[in-house]
Amino acid sequence: MNTFEGRVAVITGAAEGIGLALARRAAGLGMKLVLADRHEARLQEAVDTLTAAGADAVPVVVDVSDAASVEELAREAYRLHGKVHLLINNAGVALAKTAWETSNEDWRWVMGVNFYGVANGVRSFVPRMLESGEEGHIVNTASVAGLISQPGLAAYNASKFGVVTLSEGLMHDLTLRGARIGVSVLCPGWVKTRIAQAERHRPPDERSRPEALDPKTLETAMAVMQAVENGLSAEDVARMAFEAVGRGEFYILTHPHSRAGVKVRLEDILNNRAPTLLPV
Repeated sequence: MNTFEGRVAVITGAAEGIGLALARRAAGLGMKLVLADRHEARLQEAVDTLTAAGADAVPVVVDVSDAASVEELAREAYRLHGKVHLLINNAGVALAKTAWETSNEDWRWVMGVNFYGVANGVRSFVPRMLESGEEGHIVNTASVAGLISQPGLAAYNASKFGVVTLSEGLMHDLTLRGARIGVSVLCPGWVKTRIAQAERHRPPDERSRPEALDPKTLETAMAVMQAVENGLSAEDVARMAFEAVGRGEFYILTHPHSRAGVKVRLEDILNNRAPTLLPV
């Protein structure tokens, strides 16, 4: 998909961070935007800023972990525009805990947003995109943590590996049907957003208590926060994402060092080695 002007994009997690940067990029390319997020005030502020700059954008408050909410997003997008050309399943959260420290509530929260948010988007939009017969593209935001496991990020790793494999399977299924719909999986490394503070949106009684965590877990969490603070800008990630979509690329790796890490992981598998512990 290398023509964007005048086409319709739906972006989840669009109120801030990578999602908002993607929305800005899409608007700059002349796309019509349907922007979704759970946080109404922040989403409206983002839409107001975009429309003041001349963008065609509307907000839809959505909980991507809720299939019915995502289905309503699809209905609204098609009611407004009659078609969707670009779907970006981008909403995501992060949690720094080991597997044994991760509660059932933690698993449901992380997997609900990161994995089911993508699965719900695919289920609600792909049948409509196929029916339209028009050229389209789907971008699912994963992470380099969906290609290389990181310590102290058990649920996050699992959710992002799930997004990568879901995207690969989706690409195969669409190809077998001769669909005019491309797929990309966006796998950024550290990006300067507020994802490390994602728990601020959880009910207080479900948030992590630092005093209950292992010292090594806290050490990892601090390293993650520092890496995020020093990360790539969301605007750079959005630029690279749209350039890759324009070239029809499936895997979008935004950080050069990620490729070396993927190579190490594949060599571990092919040589029957235990996974190499790479630096955060």
